[in-house]
Amino acid sequence: MTKFLVLPLAVTAALGLAACSPKAQNETAQAADTIAADANATMSEAAADTGAAADRALGAAEASIDNAGAAIDNASDKALDKTGNAMKAAGSEIED
Repeated sequence: MTKFLVLPLAVTAALGLAACSPKAQNETAQAADTIAADANATMSEAAADTGAAADRALGAAEASIDNAGAAIDNASDKALDKTGNAMKAAGSEIED
């Protein structure tokens, strides 16, 4: 956030020094270029960090969905087994 405030200040300082010597103007331009490069690097790093965090979050969500699906499959299998056993037991009682 600070870099976003520094860039306008650098531009203002550059405009203020526009009437100075060519050496001062060159130094000011170099300083402004350095500040802009730092701001761009910071924004690029922030974008990369945000992308990586989003990828991790999506991976975690996919894993949770996979785990939930597996739990549903297991519960369904158990329910089917119990239903089948109950039906066999009921059939055996009817035969007797």
